[in-house]
Amino acid sequence: MAAASEAERVVLEEEFKWLLREEVHAVLKQLKDILKEASRRFTLSAAGPEGQTRQENFKLGSSVTDQVKGVLTLQGDALTQAIQDARNHVGQALYLLNSRDQTYQFKSGAEVNKLMDAVMLQLTRARNRLTTPAAMTLPEVASSSLMKMFTPPLPGDVFANFYINLSKLCLIVYQLHLLQPNLNKNFKAAGSSVLHNPGSMFELNNQKFEVSHVHKVECVVPWLNDTLVFFTIALQLCQQLKDKISVFSSYWNFKPY
Repeated sequence: MAAASEAERVVLEEEFKWLLREEVHAVLKQLKDILKEASRRFTLSAAGPEGQTRQENFKLGSSVTDQVKGVLTLQGDALTQAIQDARNHVGQALYLLNSRDQTYQFKSGAEVNKLMDAVMLQLTRARNRLTTPAAMTLPEVASSSLMKMFTPPLPGDVFANFYINLSKLCLIVYQLHLLQPNLNKNFKAAGSSVLHNPGSMFELNNQKFEVSHVHKVECVVPWLNDTLVFFTIALQLCQQLKDKISVFSSYWNFKPY
């Protein structure tokens, strides 16, 4: 690589100083604004005009069957652990960004990259919680707090589980069959899964059950889609800043001495 002139070196150094002093903080502000909007999407507890908690109603249904359908009222904070976890990761990303206010002076590209990597880790974890449903065993479904949210309570031979998948809220309903002790059947407990198929077996309270029927219904939650878009934009901003840092780093690395 041909030796850069002294003038080029001075220009590059000034550009890099400007990036650390001005552009990095401009990007941080953009990220804060985006993540604040994302965080607002998770807050369902804002009081209405009469001081009542805001509610959202969603119609659950399936294009395949109408055996299970209904209206879900989403009220208060989070319905599922996935939403809580995603919100926590967004909060952690905002905490990292707020730890470097406008007066803070970054001293190196490595310092900026370290911050961007930490923020991107939180955003990736937040996005993954909304795009990768958690696998559960059937006994875990039975002991989940989601089973306690139905009024009136579900019958003893029915389990239900909610999960988030991208911008959809999914409800799985399991109809169960009690296995008789004298029934000549090879019992094999099912492991963890997002969706358990008919024939899956499990043991609960010293009784053995088999899933006889499975019904899945879902509905689109628009603000979940908005949140995923915010995550994508924020991750792109972080990567673009890292790429700009990399351009200068390449020059310093290859600069002949």
